[in-house]
Amino acid sequence: MEDEYVEVRKSWWERNWKWFVPTGCVSILLIFVVFIASIFFGVTSMMTNSDAYKGAMIEAQKNKQVIEKLGSPIEDDGMTSGSINTTNDSGNCDLQIPIKGPKGKATLFVVAQKKGTWKYSEMSVLIKNTNEEIDLLKK
Repeated sequence: MEDEYVEVRKSWWERNWKWFVPTGCVSILLIFVVFIASIFFGVTSMMTNSDAYKGAMIEAQKNKQVIEKLGSPIEDDGMTSGSINTTNDSGNCDLQIPIKGPKGKATLFVVAQKKGTWKYSEMSVLIKNTNEEIDLLKK
């Protein structure tokens, strides 16, 4: 009698689970991180592309007192925080914009209402080194 050798072939899962499980977990985690990052950057770009943000930055960049304290050019310095809500021609915003110049850093505070155009109720720069506040709405 001849002994027949019967090969028992393992299933795909039994042969490949050791690489499939970690790769699958990393892939799911990576998709989640990309999703969160896209939401974060979408919201941040919505704030920095708003007319309220742009108007406030222009005012800060041309203000003589701010230029004296921070130097020129004045540019944003990191992540804008706060909130902005708009619907058609109405809305409101409350932003804190980190800014910097060659001489130092500051935070630009902006509070505004939109009824067709933005009407600012607060627009001030707080200089970090001295805690001096410069009101950009005073002419």
